[in-house]
Amino acid sequence: MTPSPSTASLAALLACALSLLACDSGGQSESSDADTCGPSSGVVARVIDGDTIELESGERVRYLMIDAPENTSEQECYGPEATSANEMFVEGQTVSLSYDVECTDKYDRLLAYVSIGDQVINELMVERGYACVLHIPPNGADTIDHYNELEYAAQMLDKGLWAACDPIPCG
Repeated sequence: MTPSPSTASLAALLACALSLLACDSGGQSESSDADTCGPSSGVVARVIDGDTIELESGERVRYLMIDAPENTSEQECYGPEATSANEMFVEGQTVSLSYDVECTDKYDRLLAYVSIGDQVINELMVERGYACVLHIPPNGADTIDHYNELEYAAQMLDKGLWAACDPIPCG
């Protein structure tokens, strides 16, 4: 049975309204990408430190769920090593970006999980002892247990900053 014009129009209007609601970014900047937070990928133009990169587009991306020792305004224990590791992993590479609940931080950086292929760089930084877990809700609710396990394993194996720093510069 073919719907009447009024039913078809109502269905189209409802579909349109739902589409607009799904694309609402909650006050965050919108992108032409399917993702409402920002680009789904980009080329890393430079590594700022162990947990922040800049894309060729000029957008800065702060890695979700991690805190690497500082190496910009001040130099903390293992800061240079964390920055160098991040450069080795991502500089000049095309990375995939995935977002959580909040899109940006107070510095207007995108908040994202950064991946190359199947490797999530955020996880790699914790796993290898270049960063600590930093959970800022509401982001990370689905990943906090996994990140805590990675950090615990790095501590137990004295990887990276866990062997080199006293006191631990993050966390």
